[in-house]
Amino acid sequence: MSWNLHFLGTGAAHAVELGSSAVVVERDGRPLLLVDCGPDTLDRYVAAYGAPPPALYVTHVHMDHVAGMERLFFRLWFDEALRGRTRVYLHAGLLPWLQGRVADYPGALAEGGVNYWEAFHLIPCTRGFWHEGEWFDVFPTRHHVQGTSYGLALRGSFVYTGDTRPVPEALALHGAHGELIAHDCGVVGNPSHTGVDDLEREYPEEVRARMALYHYGSVDDGETLVSRGYRIARPGERLPLPAPEPPRPTAG
Repeated sequence: MSWNLHFLGTGAAHAVELGSSAVVVERDGRPLLLVDCGPDTLDRYVAAYGAPPPALYVTHVHMDHVAGMERLFFRLWFDEALRGRTRVYLHAGLLPWLQGRVADYPGALAEGGVNYWEAFHLIPCTRGFWHEGEWFDVFPTRHHVQGTSYGLALRGSFVYTGDTRPVPEALALHGAHGELIAHDCGVVGNPSHTGVDDLEREYPEEVRARMALYHYGSVDDGETLVSRGYRIARPGERLPLPAPEPPRPTAG
């Protein structure tokens, strides 16, 4: 069984040429789970796979990560074969924020009679969730306001931080088994995002060596990170992943 992390986009919110940061977890060449759905994510996903995603995980609700959900709603609602089938996983604490961002505008359809979430299969979680026989861990990150951003991990395979400051305490738990670590990083950090100097201060060399950096600010910024000795993820790139460890019996 082969596993890949397919980067649909790798840019910060303003880096439109790099695409909105989003990845697809692939198993045996097929899409298993989309992570985040920014303004251009649905187009990139459909171009790659020919159909909307069967499952979506939302790391946080800044618009460069969820603005594509309105278009996804219309795509699903007007196809009876797809309506209500796409699973949306997110931390339960994010639900009020996501509701306000994408689902609470009066009238999901101009004609009325439709609730936004009827187009989806919504599954809130806290510690993690089961999906297609795999247990995915969910963990808090440090982005903007406490309790508003959550990363994703598949034990033994990958960690996806989402937008965050450094989280060494989380990677000590979820990134301690040889996982590829997809980490938010720009050239210069700020109160909501990691900079390259933050990586070198907060993480040991062994952890940094397993990182693929994304959410950088431009093509030039990406090359600057490469010149500092880091691997970056590029739009459209597929990075091979180790096979995940068997799900733990106590998870769930």
